[in-house]
Amino acid sequence: MRRTRKPWPHDLQVLALTWLAGLPGGVASLALVWTGDFSSKVRWTLTTLVVGVFLGVGLLVRERVMRPLHALANLLAALREGDYSTRGRGARVGDALGEVLLEVNALGDTLREQRLGALEAGALLEQVMEEIDVTVLAFDVAGTLRLVNRAGEKLLGQSRSQLMGKGAGSLGVSDLLEGPAPRRLSRSFAEEGGPYELRRGGFRQGGLPHHLVVLADLRLALREQEREAWRRLVRVLSHEINNSLAPIQSIAEALRDTLLMEPRPSDWEDDAKSGLGIVARRSEALARFMSAYARLARLPPPVLAGVEVDGWV
Repeated sequence: MRRTRKPWPHDLQVLALTWLAGLPGGVASLALVWTGDFSSKVRWTLTTLVVGVFLGVGLLVRERVMRPLHALANLLAALREGDYSTRGRGARVGDALGEVLLEVNALGDTLREQRLGALEAGALLEQVMEEIDVTVLAFDVAGTLRLVNRAGEKLLGQSRSQLMGKGAGSLGVSDLLEGPAPRRLSRSFAEEGGPYELRRGGFRQGGLPHHLVVLADLRLALREQEREAWRRLVRVLSHEINNSLAPIQSIAEALRDTLLMEPRPSDWEDDAKSGLGIVARRSEALARFMSAYARLARLPPPVLAGVEVDGWV
């Protein structure tokens, strides 16, 4: 099996190519020195000078090529470590290395803006989670609690430091990760409440899947709905009762005024009979209305059953 030769490092390649480019000139110079009519002292002096220039130019070219690359590597390492304040000097248009530094600086600006945006969004999300009156829990694939907000601490009756890292089973909430969702949940927790609406979702953090559990206490919503239902009922009752009482009150006042008159009109008895008849009918209508509401309040709960609807279509 033929072994693959490891390539030379980039700096050695630059050095070798530089010396290779200057080798013909150096050899020619040495040939002229040693074939010319020079003394030994001059020959060795010129030979030392040619070899020194040959080696020095190669090392100088290597340094000029490698120094910007080292600086560029340091810039990229700083970006990788999250230090976006480091800037590349010599960034300019029209120069190959300067354009590379321009792009690196632009990359640093973009990453800094993205990090600031992510930090602001994360801070906003954390603040919202702490302020909302909804329990938010996050579990990893092993069922270990990784995130809990203030409402979750109150619901489970423990501080965040006590809850984090515990399994759903040890916390007594393993049923939150099972069964259909969304659904209505009636069970007891450390904090008295319920019923609850359970919702679940999924997200990835650090490349690993997590389960997001949201529990909303329905008491406030149900109480508000109950209050609104009572308001509507009171409005309806007030309207119907006023419709019946208004004519009764008007006729009663008219009959009172008639009875107080001296002398009374000749047809006052007919007016009294007619008015009392209206009062009786209005009273009966009001009694029927109240009786109907009483029967409605005593209706049994509905029973769900299958119904054939083919004949309705």
